[in-house]
Amino acid sequence: MIGESHRRHRSSESLQFLLTIEAYVVMDNYGTHETPSIKAWFARHPRFHVHFTLTQVERWFATLTQRYIRRGIHRSTRQLEDDIKHWVNNAEPKPFIRSKTADDILVSIERFCLRTSHSRNQ
Repeated sequence: MIGESHRRHRSSESLQFLLTIEAYVVMDNYGTHETPSIKAWFARHPRFHVHFTLTQVERWFATLTQRYIRRGIHRSTRQLEDDIKHWVNNAEPKPFIRSKTADDILVSIERFCLRTSHSRNQ
């Protein structure tokens, strides 16, 4: 549950609460969003929408992996889970800063696609 208490109930407080929800709610669905049961659940719950923010979420998990999981010794799945929870609850959050524009990324993807398609044809 995510909750906030405000003395007044204006749009500015509602906006603040929406920003809080946005900051705390992230789902790593690992491709399960395409399964029939998940599609049916979303169809029954139309107020939920999944937005794919691959770069941000994947970057966060990469940071978790690089800085915490690979450096640790985990003798059980439970210990790994506990260590991940510890890192999540104690990490000092810093925003990810995009260094490329969307157009730069699309150009880079286009170059990659052209390069890989040419290598298959040879």
